[in-house]
Amino acid sequence: MKIVIVGGGAGGLELATALGRKLGRKKKAEIVLIDRNQTHIWKPLLHEVASGSLDADLDAVSYRAHAHKNHYEFKLGTLGAVERDRKVILLDAFVDEEGEEILPQREEHYDYLVLAIGSVSNDFGVEGVAQNCIFLDSPTQARRFHQRLVDRFIRLNLELTEGKADRKLRVAIIGAGATGVELSAELYKAQEWFSSYGLGNITPEHMQVSLIEAGPRLLPALNDRISSGAHQELVKLGVSVRVNTAIVSAEPRRLITKEGEEIPADLMVWAAGVKAPEFLTGIEGLENNRANQILVEPTLQAKGDPDIFALGDCAGCPITTPDGQQRWVPPRAQSAHQMASTIEHNLCAIIKGKSLAEFQYKDLGSLVSLSQYTAFGRLMGGLARGGLSLEGKVARMAYVSLYRMHQVAIYGWSRTAVVALADKINHFIRPRFKLH
Repeated sequence: MKIVIVGGGAGGLELATALGRKLGRKKKAEIVLIDRNQTHIWKPLLHEVASGSLDADLDAVSYRAHAHKNHYEFKLGTLGAVERDRKVILLDAFVDEEGEEILPQREEHYDYLVLAIGSVSNDFGVEGVAQNCIFLDSPTQARRFHQRLVDRFIRLNLELTEGKADRKLRVAIIGAGATGVELSAELYKAQEWFSSYGLGNITPEHMQVSLIEAGPRLLPALNDRISSGAHQELVKLGVSVRVNTAIVSAEPRRLITKEGEEIPADLMVWAAGVKAPEFLTGIEGLENNRANQILVEPTLQAKGDPDIFALGDCAGCPITTPDGQQRWVPPRAQSAHQMASTIEHNLCAIIKGKSLAEFQYKDLGSLVSLSQYTAFGRLMGGLARGGLSLEGKVARMAYVSLYRMHQVAIYGWSRTAVVALADKINHFIRPRFKLH
């Protein structure tokens, strides 16, 4: 049996790791993971890569090395098409930054296919967003933002040295979900560290961060108490929080609101929502929802093809919330983790000839970190009611533990402990921020 997993995000990598250990090591199945990148970074941390508080070169997981240690095969590639009748996927030709072909177009046969290709930013058709705003969908985009941030800090410091005291670095972030809120705080921490490391003319007054939300409040997925607490803390840092503000167009160095107001910005980040890639709507015989997600059965098999599974942000899986409403499983890391566990169980069950399990989503709560300043969240019981509210250092510790649990899933407990120790050592011997 050959199991092909497309997408090495949180769910895809965890699934490949688990199947490699259970099936690949014993030669019960051939496990292949395909991704367009050479390394893995946990997507909820991309805002830290963008600000510089996380060095992706140190924290990234090499797919090839990880595959070797965990008994699966990694292949570099981008999914181009799925031919269900032949049970084959087509991989596009892979080219480098100069356009030179590294790998030709290829075919990959599968017995079971798992689509874990994640999501991309949803610009909702707003004019100029794709051309003028930065998305944070991938490590490459996060690194691009970081490089622009570093360049503008350096230029701003020079301008202040030359006596241009009115100059500021203006950053506009559209979308006040977790990514937008967390990035806003990280930018002020970045300013502190860059000031400490030689750009001493820059003070918090020289940074102007605008967090723009079309809805009535920040963090719409969380309760009012957490939203209000995060709002107050961001205002204390100096963030200009603008709710009930819809953006209708993005132009070079400025945004236009529905009321016709212009918001100037040197850097613009679009974090207003996500959708599954458009490509998924072109797979003949499969059903999609309005967010391009593949509709799945309770077993996470695609409707229309039991040999294809989908997980994470690209899977349209309906659930009934405690208040009786019908919703989709939210595009969050915990969803991908839980779906990966269910698909792992079901693929092993298929080999053993046993019945498949149905996916049961458990909302374990949510945590939002405002850099090293503070954190807010609710654990257990979901977001709508019940649960344990956290804030401050306790919430920050819980937030960090989420990443450690992801590392446990791909490394195991012993190696995760070593990685955590290495992080502590780097905390003392390396710069606290990525400065280049």
